[in-house]
Amino acid sequence: MTPIRHWAADTLGLNSDTQLRLLLSTSVIAALVLARWIVLALVRRRIADPRDRYRWHKGSTYLAFLLGAILLARTWLVDFAGFATYLGLLSAGLAIALKDPLTNLAAWLFILWRRPLEVGDRIALGDYAGDVVDIRLFQFTLLEIGRWVAADQTTGRLVHIPNAMLFATPLANYTRGFEFIWTELPVLVTFESDWRKARDLLQEIATRHGTTAAERAGTELAAAAQRYALPQSAIEPAVYLSVEDSGVLLTLRIPCLPRERRQVTDAVWQDVLDAFASSPTIDLAYPTTRWYANDREGKPAMRPPASP
Repeated sequence: MTPIRHWAADTLGLNSDTQLRLLLSTSVIAALVLARWIVLALVRRRIADPRDRYRWHKGSTYLAFLLGAILLARTWLVDFAGFATYLGLLSAGLAIALKDPLTNLAAWLFILWRRPLEVGDRIALGDYAGDVVDIRLFQFTLLEIGRWVAADQTTGRLVHIPNAMLFATPLANYTRGFEFIWTELPVLVTFESDWRKARDLLQEIATRHGTTAAERAGTELAAAAQRYALPQSAIEPAVYLSVEDSGVLLTLRIPCLPRERRQVTDAVWQDVLDAFASSPTIDLAYPTTRWYANDREGKPAMRPPASP
């Protein structure tokens, strides 16, 4: 017996069998840590995409943990069949005591299997919306958008959501299956404006800003139609007309990427204001009060007869 083993037996009360198991356990853990470090070093050297790096980081962690658990169990549990029986009885009690964590774990397995969301996706779930930045065993993390910030831009907050919410709350994914969304910009002009000219100007602006996105959206829509029963719908930029209390409402409908919605809206509004400013027959409508004299302003056929 070596001095170290002799000291461990006398001081710590560890027999030779226990010492051997400790040595094997330490070797297994060290080997798995070293192997994972080597794999991640190669990944960092050969893969530049942050999403792919993240997947390798997470996958290697889960694989190392699983292999370590199996090897350590085989090392320390001699009567493996008896342990399986004990584990079955224990799991029945844990299923009741740890209902929520187990549901979160089941939802994590559902995420891996069905992939309703992945890191990098923009989603909305219940009262929360944002970009998925991390997925773990019991929760996933969003970089929040919306709330007090307009046009789906980030608030800077990280929101940690239990995985189990996927089983009870409808999930909206902005980027899975079909990457584009439609944004609408309502433009209200006065009744006295030349609404036909305004519609033509807005159609030209919508076409200029949305044609490229519409072409890409059409390609993605055709690919998504092979997986989902998608209805036929117009994807070209368009302008729709309706009448409101204060004027004629012209609504621009433009496809865009979810994360470019505010930039597209800003560029479109700049062109709208410039186009209307150079047109003397078009005015934007806004809440106001006016007196309407039917005998002077109404249509001639609708005016009351002149007083004798």
